[in-house]
Amino acid sequence: MMTPGPAGFHRQPVEDQRGRLDIVKLLYKPVGIVLGLIAGFISRKLFDRLWALIDREDPPKATTRETTWSKVLAAAAVEGLTFKVTRAAVDRAGAQGFASLTGAWPGEKRAKQAE
Repeated sequence: MMTPGPAGFHRQPVEDQRGRLDIVKLLYKPVGIVLGLIAGFISRKLFDRLWALIDREDPPKATTRETTWSKVLAAAAVEGLTFKVTRAAVDRAGAQGFASLTGAWPGEKRAKQAE
């Protein structure tokens, strides 16, 4: 199947070109690292704002002596959810952008089947 390229030119999808797919996916590695750093920064800022809506104090660490279990677990849950969702959104947007530029999807085509 031909894919339209710039100015009306057509190019073969990267998946049809042997060897090139592996190289293009290798090029995504540094992009993925940078996206991970960006996701970490965004999620930290988002978590700080979300926690400010929950409590006036900074979120407690698990080793903070003068706090409650519920507060520690709530902070961990909000932080985990914030980081995971932000990372997934940034990774997905990065993969789509990379695919639109290169014609190659940087990850798996389908989720692996459970055995």
